[in-house]
Amino acid sequence: MSAQPNLVVVGSIGIDTIETPHEKQPDILGGSASYACAASSLFSRTGMVGVVGTDFPDLHRQVWGAMDIDLSGVQTVEGETFKWHGVYEANMDNRSTISTELGVFADFSPVLPGEYRKAPYLFLGNIAPELQLHVLEQMDDPKFVLVDTMDLWINIAREALEKVVAKVTMLTLNESEARLLTGEQTLLAAAKHLLKMGPEYVLIKKGESGSMLFTHKNIFMLHAYPLESFKDPTGAGDAFAGGFIGKLAEFDELSPVAIRQAMAYGSVVASFGVEEFSLGRLTGIEREDIENRYAEFVEMSRIS
Repeated sequence: MSAQPNLVVVGSIGIDTIETPHEKQPDILGGSASYACAASSLFSRTGMVGVVGTDFPDLHRQVWGAMDIDLSGVQTVEGETFKWHGVYEANMDNRSTISTELGVFADFSPVLPGEYRKAPYLFLGNIAPELQLHVLEQMDDPKFVLVDTMDLWINIAREALEKVVAKVTMLTLNESEARLLTGEQTLLAAAKHLLKMGPEYVLIKKGESGSMLFTHKNIFMLHAYPLESFKDPTGAGDAFAGGFIGKLAEFDELSPVAIRQAMAYGSVVASFGVEEFSLGRLTGIEREDIENRYAEFVEMSRIS
C-alpha cells in the first residue's frame, strides 16, 4: 500500500455499549467510520475522517493503527466522545436505543488533510447531509463517491440530502429508507426514482437477504453470505460498504464486473464482522481468509 490514502472515509466515531440476548459488551469501539475503515483497509490504503473527545481511549487508536488506517483526518476535541447504547431483540435484527450522547460529534465539522483531497475514492458515511456536502466541497474531483444515509436525515434534512444525492456516484440505503425517501412502495419503483435524482448507481441493502444494485439499464441481485450464528450485527452495513469501496479502490476500475465483484467482497467482509463484537473479528482476518470465503460465496451463487 502507498503512504497516501487512495480512499477516504468520513463518518461517526463512537464508544458503544451493545446488549444482545446472550451478552453485554460495554464501552467498545464503534461508529460508522470505524467499521467502514476497518473493512476497507483490508484492501486499500484508507484515511479516516471523524472526531473524538479527550476521553477517547488510546487502546482504540491502537486498533486502527494495527490495521494501517491513516488517522490524519481524526480530530481530537475537548469533551466527550459520541456514545451509543443499544439492545437487540431475540431475532438480532430489531434493536432499541437506550441512550445517545452526541458529545463532540454534535459540533463536528470535517476538515480534510491536503493529501486526502486528492483521493480518487470517497465514502461519505451516515452523517448529516450538510456535513457530507462540506466534505464534497473539499475534494478534488474524486473518481467514485459512495454516500450512505438514514431515516433521520430523510425526515429532517431532505433538501440537503437531495443535493448530496445529485452529486455522488452511488447512493446506498436500506429498503425502508428507499421507500421513505421516494414515497414508492416497490424497490424497483424506488430505485428508478432515486436514479432520476442523479447517482449512476443505487445500492439497496436488504440485511440477511443481501443487496440489490440498480442502474438505468440493469439490476443485479446479491444474497448475503450465510452464517449459522453470529454475535453482533452492529456496523454490518458500514462494513459491507467499506469492504465494497475498499475492494473497488483496489481494482481501480468501474466496470460492471468490478462493481459486482466488489459487492461480493463487501458481503464477505461484513459476514466476518458480525462474528465478534466491535472490530474484534475484522482485526484478525488474513487476506487468505477473505479469498477463501469469497471463493465459497462465488460457488454458492453459480447457476451452471
